[in-house]
Amino acid sequence: MKPVLLIDFGSTYTKLTAVDVEAESILGTAAAYTTVETDVGEGLNHALAQLEAQTGKLDFGQCYACSSAAGGLRMVASGLVPELTSEAAKLASLGAGAKIVGLYSFQLTQDDLEDIQAAKPDIFLLVGGTDGGNSECILHNAAMLATLEPDFPVVIAGNRTAARQCQRILEKFETYVCPNVMPKFGVLNIEPTQKQIREIFLNRIIQAKGLSKAAELLSDILMPTPSAVLMAMELLAQGCEGECGIGDLVAVDVGGATTDVYSMADGMPEAMNTVYKGLPEPYSKRTVEGDIGMRYSVHGIVEAAGLNRVSQLAQLPPRRVQELVDDLRRHTDSLPDGNPELEALDHALASLAIEVAVSRHAGTMEETYTMMGQTFVQTGKDLTRVKQIVVTGGSLIHTKDTAAIARHALWSSAQPMSLRPKTAGIWVDRRYILAAMGLLSAHYPQTALRIMKKELEQHGYSE
Repeated sequence: MKPVLLIDFGSTYTKLTAVDVEAESILGTAAAYTTVETDVGEGLNHALAQLEAQTGKLDFGQCYACSSAAGGLRMVASGLVPELTSEAAKLASLGAGAKIVGLYSFQLTQDDLEDIQAAKPDIFLLVGGTDGGNSECILHNAAMLATLEPDFPVVIAGNRTAARQCQRILEKFETYVCPNVMPKFGVLNIEPTQKQIREIFLNRIIQAKGLSKAAELLSDILMPTPSAVLMAMELLAQGCEGECGIGDLVAVDVGGATTDVYSMADGMPEAMNTVYKGLPEPYSKRTVEGDIGMRYSVHGIVEAAGLNRVSQLAQLPPRRVQELVDDLRRHTDSLPDGNPELEALDHALASLAIEVAVSRHAGTMEETYTMMGQTFVQTGKDLTRVKQIVVTGGSLIHTKDTAAIARHALWSSAQPMSLRPKTAGIWVDRRYILAAMGLLSAHYPQTALRIMKKELEQHGYSE
């Protein structure tokens, strides 16, 4: 059988992975700068040349790809109540692999419309109201959107009573009607909307991102990179026919601009004296921290964790930390390259990026007292029982201290009410293959799972 080529068109680098499906092994990996300003095919050709320098000339039988180039899949969503339909819209968007560039609740205003135009979204997700419930808000928002230039498609996934009327109001837009993301109070139905978003990405967005020529090389799949990683994590956790998974997990991808967190776990309360507050979250959950990143968003790490905490962890004076952080933001291509100060600072920044991002992703517990005695109120996912943590990202891959950095995802007495994992084994994506394995899993799930279990570097359990 001919080898399979897996491509990840990233914002900075185009990454290739060649796989021998029969041998269940990776033949080689390569990366080259993503030339999205001209033609992504140029960067692809450079990466192919690097790959074939390792492997020799390869005749690929199939080729699959994902992309986050040119900003990835940019979405704006609007709902009714922040904690309910707006939150459901957010979960649907993030789970489809999107980057949310605007999230609105209640009725859109003229100022909101100006912000939406400035954000230049690829897709607008319009939701609001349970089926048979409030329709005034979603109809108002459809009418407001109708005053804009139809530069983006609109996915309508709100109150079914108003969906077709919204479609008629938005007649000059490209529209898609999906089942309500929250058909009943507290009930989520986000999978149909996520599927529709991915189809739009495949059929429309790739043209705007300059990927149409590269798409001609593909056998089947082109999806947002976060969707591919999510598929890989679902497979790794749950397994497939003929191969078991590793169980519930948390995965963290620390990038230069954002930090993505994925959790594969039910996360609902188990204790009798704990009640759940808010929307039940999906088993497969993704969040994106747009202010937490190693270079473009490095100031966000310092603001979230505090300068003194960074200083303490890096063992550098606060003033020196601030100088180095400012320099990293000015020179986003900076690497430690053996510089002891930068190595110490990168270790601290990566550790705190994980700590902050996982703390925001995980649920929280609040203690209260009722007539029945002590009671706990849980909001979000309880990840304390998760036993596996998977990490990836340049700052974690290119250091020997990866496991120590990854352990900052664990529960800490400094945040006793945060429901982060209490003890877990660490799995390191040292060869940057998670997105590739997500792509491969669509056709060869057993092979993709076995490669991940073999290739991901394991470290023992820690607390």
